[in-house]
Amino acid sequence: MARLILSLDNQVLAEYNMTKERYTIGRLPDNDVRIDNPAVSGHHSLIINILNDSFLEDLNSTNGTYVNGKLIKKHALQHGDVITIGHHQLRFSDQQANETEQDEFEKTMVIPTGQQNADQLAKAEAAAEAAAAADQQKEDKQSFGQSDAAAAVKLDAEEAAALEEEPKAPPASEKVSHTDTSYGIDPANAPSALPLAKLQVLSGAFAGRELELTKALTTLGRPGVQVAAVTRRAEGYFIVHVESGKEGDFPLVNGTPIGQQARKLVDNDVVQLAGVKMGFFAS
Repeated sequence: MARLILSLDNQVLAEYNMTKERYTIGRLPDNDVRIDNPAVSGHHSLIINILNDSFLEDLNSTNGTYVNGKLIKKHALQHGDVITIGHHQLRFSDQQANETEQDEFEKTMVIPTGQQNADQLAKAEAAAEAAAAADQQKEDKQSFGQSDAAAAVKLDAEEAAALEEEPKAPPASEKVSHTDTSYGIDPANAPSALPLAKLQVLSGAFAGRELELTKALTTLGRPGVQVAAVTRRAEGYFIVHVESGKEGDFPLVNGTPIGQQARKLVDNDVVQLAGVKMGFFAS
């Protein structure tokens, strides 16, 4: 079943399962897909579903209808097409083609273990470990500085005695929140240290495809062009350059080359690798 996924500024607003023959898109309340925005015409576009095919038509809108950045009047929709109407986007997803597209994306960008250069990956892993250690050292220094500041505060005799007392653990039957850390917490009640994350393709033929980063090390790219590894460590996710066809051709994070050092990824970072832009999103 085909679907339309409505979004604005990369935030999903609604999803529509296309079970009818005709779907109108526009600003007025009588549309099947309503986009209440002044940049959208009252009846802006029309999608007609005929058997397994879907066709998009612009209804003489004021600002036009775009598919993958190109102005159209009529267009045969393909899986992954991004329709732009005003400031909003509608991604067309064909479930029948989805599995084939996902397989094709993984064949194109995700490098199987057997094809990876063990020496290069060992260096990449070492670089990620060094970066994680540097982050931890930085945090330790900050904590040490805070401890120094606390030590400089003068306490009266009663306050000093209270600090020297050993914390008392609560009864075994009493549950403890994850904020009660003076005596430690039950691992069963502890929050996950590292949230799951994914990469979502933002450009090219596979725009919208997602890859969950569940492995300790995921190698991406095109051998001979540009290859990078994303490592999943307790301290976070790190991207490391593995190889490229041209010397000094490093992957970009938010438009800046990462160089030879591992780069820690944070939510909403944009990675550019082998000509493909991908967004990093933490769950």
